[in-house]
Amino acid sequence: MSSREQLGLPYDERTTSQLVAGALTGDEGSWAEIVRRHTNLVMARVRQFRLTPQQAEDVAQTVWLNLLEHLADLREPAALPGWISTATRHECIRMTNLSRRSIPVDPTTGRLDGQDDVELDGELLRSERHAALRAALAELPPHQRELLLLLSTDPPPSYQEVSTRLGIPVGSIGPTRQRGLARLRQTEAIRTYLAVPSGPVLGEGGRDVLALG
Repeated sequence: MSSREQLGLPYDERTTSQLVAGALTGDEGSWAEIVRRHTNLVMARVRQFRLTPQQAEDVAQTVWLNLLEHLADLREPAALPGWISTATRHECIRMTNLSRRSIPVDPTTGRLDGQDDVELDGELLRSERHAALRAALAELPPHQRELLLLLSTDPPPSYQEVSTRLGIPVGSIGPTRQRGLARLRQTEAIRTYLAVPSGPVLGEGGRDVLALG
């Protein structure tokens, strides 16, 4: 396949080598696809460490910044997942060591001013579910994504309001929503998330995680 033909491919159909080559030329779409494909890999690594949601976010940002800085040094694009996994593990270890050296203390009581482990775990799980859902929504066609996001607001708009805002017939809203949900559950992001043991499944808890289910 020629370079011209490769450029005509949708980003989600391009190989890792094509995406890396595109990102190195400054193509934001290629970079965004690299991040989308590997977000769950980063989160799976982070999940192995007892990090707060803020620490997990810091780790992910550092990993992406380091990758952006060293992308040109990657000799074999196919090795990208391994590089990301290793980099995430190293950053998690660094973050864990920093946390052990500096434990906040409540100056009024002298007690450790940290959140309960159960609370931290719950926040991290919610953060992971939201990250997985955002990645999954990005895989949907725009019309299904817009509809699901609109119907997830609290309180949800009426079907007439949805019809007016999105310009679709009222009668097609329900079927489109069902097809969108079915497709959402089959996205790579959701399947990868559910394949890694992490506690409650996506959508558990009523309207949690945008209540799309």
